[in-house]
Amino acid sequence: MLSKNQIKLITSLKQKKYRLQYGLFVVEGVKTIKELLQSELELESLYTTDPLNINAKQAEIISESELKRISFLKSPNKALALFKIPKPKQIGFNELIVALDDVRDPGNLGTIIRLCDWFGVKDLVCSQETVDCFNPKVIQATMGSVTRVNVTYLDLSVFLKDTKLPSYGTFMSGTSVYTADLPKKGILILGNEANGISSEIESFVTEKISIPRFGDLQTTESLNVATAAAIFLSEFKRR
Repeated sequence: MLSKNQIKLITSLKQKKYRLQYGLFVVEGVKTIKELLQSELELESLYTTDPLNINAKQAEIISESELKRISFLKSPNKALALFKIPKPKQIGFNELIVALDDVRDPGNLGTIIRLCDWFGVKDLVCSQETVDCFNPKVIQATMGSVTRVNVTYLDLSVFLKDTKLPSYGTFMSGTSVYTADLPKKGILILGNEANGISSEIESFVTEKISIPRFGDLQTTESLNVATAAAIFLSEFKRR
């Protein structure tokens, strides 16, 4: 049976300040939890309504009603775990790096992390204003990819100012990504959902690249940032 303190701790982790305070984040769903258990991440506690689904000695059996009390999902998926937030690793500068300038939507960040994993991008650097990668909705969207991508939060303008790598900013107008000369090593910058790349970050961009519109009317305002990320990453890696 869950204690009041356990319930209070778990539900508090919906907020970033408490995740930072306790150094913990929530993972839900049997499949994702199993994947994280096989990673380097350290398990703090595990709760499940069905011990047969997860073979972990640390698992505490709880009722479905208890799971509903601590779950952040509308339809809880049999298990919830707390993992310790890992310390960030050093950024590698010998491959493509993806940088996010103020991406706010958890689903977008989660999808971009999955895309980085899919395309073999090891480092994702985020501005301090970008949504927390340990937000429960982000974790849900990554489907376990968060364990294979090094996500670092920093002052993006300082990072770009100090790097020697060329930076490719994604804009509505710029060199077509299909004809641009794309290197193996560089920084791909993606901007905010509503406002794109900020003027401050734009000043550090080496080259502006874009995805051309092929529709007859040319009226589509823009692409979703995660959709755009998939196209840009595909082109960078295809070369």
